[in-house]
Amino acid sequence: MDSKPVITLKPREEDRLMRGHPWVYDNEIAAADGAPVPGGEVLLKSARGKFLGSALWSPASKIRARRYSRLDEPFDRSYVVKRLREALACRLRHRNLEIDSMRAVFAEADGLPGLIVDRFVGSHGSERGSWLSVQLLSRGVDERRADILLALDEVFAPDGIMERSDAPVRALEGLAPRSGVAAGSVPDSVVIRENGLDFAAHIGSGQKTGWFLDQRENRAAAASYAHGRSVLDVFCNQGGFSLACAASGASAVLAVDSSADALASVEENASLNGLQAVVRAKEANAFDFLREEEKSGRRYGLVVLDPPAFAKNKASLEGAVRGYKEINLRALKLLEPGGVLATFSCSFWLSRERFLDVLDSAAADAGLTLRYLEELRQAPDHPVISGYAESRYLKGCIVEVVGPR
Repeated sequence: MDSKPVITLKPREEDRLMRGHPWVYDNEIAAADGAPVPGGEVLLKSARGKFLGSALWSPASKIRARRYSRLDEPFDRSYVVKRLREALACRLRHRNLEIDSMRAVFAEADGLPGLIVDRFVGSHGSERGSWLSVQLLSRGVDERRADILLALDEVFAPDGIMERSDAPVRALEGLAPRSGVAAGSVPDSVVIRENGLDFAAHIGSGQKTGWFLDQRENRAAAASYAHGRSVLDVFCNQGGFSLACAASGASAVLAVDSSADALASVEENASLNGLQAVVRAKEANAFDFLREEEKSGRRYGLVVLDPPAFAKNKASLEGAVRGYKEINLRALKLLEPGGVLATFSCSFWLSRERFLDVLDSAAADAGLTLRYLEELRQAPDHPVISGYAESRYLKGCIVEVVGPR
């Protein structure tokens, strides 16, 4: 066990790891013995010498070590294949491998720290196939890129692998951005199926890995309230909520986003599904748009709010809370009597309790009473792991306006 470098924690700093959290921060370390190298394997021990597991070392990051196993075992190609097969088996319990696109690997939640893999099943032209979109976001997995790509090919046998390691978080690991085809051939756009609808996932150029798979079930849930209603979808991105609502019988859908590229995707996806007569796209800043709509007196039967993460870190939380409060307050004021709001936050730093408090506070300021219809979370292929709060990041609510307070 002692052949690898050993990281010894300060007294009582092991409590979080004992509960299941995978990270060791720089200020929790008492000593590093044995000259650990960037991306290398290290063993973790408590101040009293208790073995805590194996981790990958990242000297440039505040997250200095990321535990991948509670055992003393190497992070090699064999280990990656084992974890990939376990992750796939987990997804197959609630997904159809032949037709469903899915998040195939969710980093620490699947024992592969810093590795994100989305699997897209669909068509490009007349060809049908499967492709992987991969992010290597930590020093440990970046150092093992070649082995990881071979393991992904062995387990998933994709037609191609696109690397999208261009997220800003790589800079915190001392890594430069990298993006491009890593194996096989990958079309820029693949038409995937979700909730009975076709969507063009831009694997090579879309945000993050090309499509936000974590909202699949939530799009269906929100759309179940859309029949016969006028719908406003703010921060619409590529139109997942908009198209789901239109297909469920919405009388009209207005999709709003500040990105012209996203709105072009909305129009493309509306055309793919023959819904272009129902869905209209509008380029606008969400905050400005909501203020102007409120002034205009226009009302909607269903409003969807799916903003990006306003809180990127703890320091930005209070400002983010104000932002969430404002958009929810203005959205509530745009609802007709009996209207429905589907609202979300993907900020880990905004807790479920704080999110619900923001919504209650917005309702109070709007002078409205809300009925909570559904509380939502990320899709099951983005697993939540006990002891690792960061794996529980997406929260949402569907509420109905009951009447004035």
